[in-house]
Amino acid sequence: MVRKPKTPEAEKFPRKTIPCESGPSAEEQGRAYAKLLTAPDVCGYRVIVASSPKGLVEEIDAPTFLATLREQAAAVQGGNMSHAEAMLITQATALQSLFVRLAERGLSQEHMPNLEAFMRLALRAQSQCRATLETLAAIKNPPIVYAKQANLTSGPQQINNGVAAPSRPREIAAEQTQLSGGPHELLPDARTSGIACRVDSALETLGEVDRAKVRSG
Repeated sequence: MVRKPKTPEAEKFPRKTIPCESGPSAEEQGRAYAKLLTAPDVCGYRVIVASSPKGLVEEIDAPTFLATLREQAAAVQGGNMSHAEAMLITQATALQSLFVRLAERGLSQEHMPNLEAFMRLALRAQSQCRATLETLAAIKNPPIVYAKQANLTSGPQQINNGVAAPSRPREIAAEQTQLSGGPHELLPDARTSGIACRVDSALETLGEVDRAKVRSG
């Protein structure tokens, strides 16, 4: 009678060993274990196993479970949000059931501290249910974001909300000329010199007026 070789422990279903690909060197092994422990699917698997009943955990096949988590993540990365939507609506339903149960327990209490404690937990579950439904609605109908228009150029640009005042005299003169339609200058008076046109020139005393004498009648 020929005996069949024993199946390795890692090949028995449900499998509990998490495969880890590594290299021959110690550095490669260290990086492989670090990458494995920080992988999102492995972290999620550990939390789910720790929070699940013992009888259910015994039936979990680790490689298959990890592959399922990776498939769900890849679907979300590709734009398929069906699993996330199903998760949110089932969570909202569970929170609604929790709210009802806690409210029933609270209303059946005869002492105020117990009533207050149960109702506080019930309203907290109700608030989480509402937040879950709001998240689901945001996924189904994303809000529209309005952004202010910005002029983009190939070089550096400064955007001012108002009209910037020129900082140099030439720019001020150029702007005034452009607004007025052309240069406007006062023509010099040819009859007087520049010195005689001073605004603060002192007034001199008038001399005696020479006029003809009129005989009295």
